[in-house]
Amino acid sequence: MMIASLPLDQILWLVGILLAAGFATGILAGLFGIGGGAIIVPVLYEVFGVVGVPDALRMHLAVGSALAIILPTALRSFFAHRSRTKINTGVLRQWVVPIVIGVLAGTALAAVSPDRVLQLAFVVFAVLMSIRLLFARDSWVLADDLPGPWPMRLYGAFIGVIASLVGISGGGIAVAILSLYRVPIHQAIATSSGLGALIAVPGVIGYVLGGWPHLAELPPLSLGFISLPGAVLVGSVAVLAAPLGAKLAHRFSKRQLEVGFGLYLALMGLRFLVALVSG
Repeated sequence: MMIASLPLDQILWLVGILLAAGFATGILAGLFGIGGGAIIVPVLYEVFGVVGVPDALRMHLAVGSALAIILPTALRSFFAHRSRTKINTGVLRQWVVPIVIGVLAGTALAAVSPDRVLQLAFVVFAVLMSIRLLFARDSWVLADDLPGPWPMRLYGAFIGVIASLVGISGGGIAVAILSLYRVPIHQAIATSSGLGALIAVPGVIGYVLGGWPHLAELPPLSLGFISLPGAVLVGSVAVLAAPLGAKLAHRFSKRQLEVGFGLYLALMGLRFLVALVSG
């Protein structure tokens, strides 16, 4: 079963879900300095299941489509934050090359990995990040200043690999890393929002190439492991909502932001863990 065989009311319901997910993605992109992949990957995974995408390809298509959505959303979030908060451009410069290398390695790994590997990567990411957000204390720091060039490059490569496997902009991981070195939360969020383009461009190329041999099994208007309808519906709304999220970020306390995102990640991690255990 693919989209054309669905009744009209179900198609409209799916479109509504995607538009709502786009709004939530944009808001959270602005709030947390992320591209919104942690929001949209679980939503797309469920939608692709409804329209009949084979289970072996659902996670790949969800992650690839999320990376396509991240690019405009993260850029809009970055420019919105830059007008309000000082961006640490030194960190971004240090991370450019390592992140791109990490993304290329991650997309190559994803292309040859079973669906369950990507699900497991999302579970590990969601669990670790939710623990960090829900239970972290200000005393959880590694140092009072950022480390030297090589540790920062290794952090960048790590962010790139995980982001391309999970379908995120890397902002959530980057915020956690910067916070461990006492970078103020709002500056960490603003700086991390600049990672989206670094991750999304090579990530999208990798998922397009990786999914090309599977086009016959994918929904109409798929470009490799990128669903163009999903990317357009979610991405267009997310881009419009991102500046609102950036504005809202300055109305919430650090703890409120951490708890809200931490709870969401915990729920999504649990959902994919159930799928892994039952599958």
